[in-house]
Amino acid sequence: MTMNRRHFSVAAGAAALGGFRLARAQGETPLVLGQSAAFTGPAAQLGIQFHQGAKLFLDQYNAQPGRRNVVIKNLDDGYEPERCAANTQKLIEEDVFALFGYIGTPTSMAALPLAVKEKVPFIAPFTGAMSLREPFHRNVFHLRASYNDETALIVKQLTHLGLKKIAVFYQNDAYGKAGLDGVTLALSQQELKPVALATVERNSVDVAAAVKSITAARPDAVVQVGAYKACAAFIRQARKAGYGGTFFNVSFVGTQALADELGKEGAGVMVTQVVPSPYNPANAITREFGEAVRKAGAGATVNFSSLEGYLAAKVLVEGLRRAPGKLSRDGLVAGLESIDRQQFGGFEVSFSPKNHVGSKFVELSMLTGDGRVRT
Repeated sequence: MTMNRRHFSVAAGAAALGGFRLARAQGETPLVLGQSAAFTGPAAQLGIQFHQGAKLFLDQYNAQPGRRNVVIKNLDDGYEPERCAANTQKLIEEDVFALFGYIGTPTSMAALPLAVKEKVPFIAPFTGAMSLREPFHRNVFHLRASYNDETALIVKQLTHLGLKKIAVFYQNDAYGKAGLDGVTLALSQQELKPVALATVERNSVDVAAAVKSITAARPDAVVQVGAYKACAAFIRQARKAGYGGTFFNVSFVGTQALADELGKEGAGVMVTQVVPSPYNPANAITREFGEAVRKAGAGATVNFSSLEGYLAAKVLVEGLRRAPGKLSRDGLVAGLESIDRQQFGGFEVSFSPKNHVGSKFVELSMLTGDGRVRT
């Protein structure tokens, strides 16, 4: 179903977020969450949009009486691992209660060893890389499906249509390689291999060499594993070079950001999604999200990334609600682990002491070229 984009008013950057507990004690100090994410640079819209969705949920939740305030401290890392590691060290030294909503694979991988060492909960990173899921860490929880899940669906769709010449354009870092590994694995299960590979550097749009290399192989389709600006640049230049095949992107690209970058040139571009469509009112979570948007006012774009932030905050609060006894980091872990096949507006989340990946939901969407997304 296709619907026009809607807007709501939410400021980006550091802000106070919602709370969770009943019977707030007078003068009780806020609970502080820490987030390092891209709020500037070529991946900025991902951090901004995810934060907007989380803030939308938590602000309205916090407005209810009897809630302990939760404050999220945002630090900009520009989607650079070194900056993210420094931010994370700073947040841990300031004794944040948990780390929440980190954006990207290379940045999350830089933060993960610090979080694990200090046993700080690391909740809902915006990445599907297997390297963050294996080996298992008790303090790390993933809401979204993996890139292996996303790329398996892409390859299944393409090969079902008889399209077997598949190229991969990927970011030259841990994120891009995670997506490439997923495509390669899915193809190998059908005794296939990518017909061409090409890379782009993180935070770069220098794609000319990649376009030349991949279009020379004349693939049926190109799977892209990058950020929205580089992927948009590749699509524009490949089409200018005469390439007429199909483009598939994994969810991290940022669907609305990619659509905005491409405009009319986005028509027909496919993107996998790991949360339900925020534009389809048949989904209960979409109706809930839409009502929250309506109450908040006008200003920022409703999209898949902001819905994921909304869901991540909703699941985090449920973990806080379930935490046994006096609130602690271990209590939050136990609270999240007790969430078993719970419906969040039709989006099912399951954790356990041995499973910290909440969802395997994946579906395909398509850009229509007029600012809309069809699922």
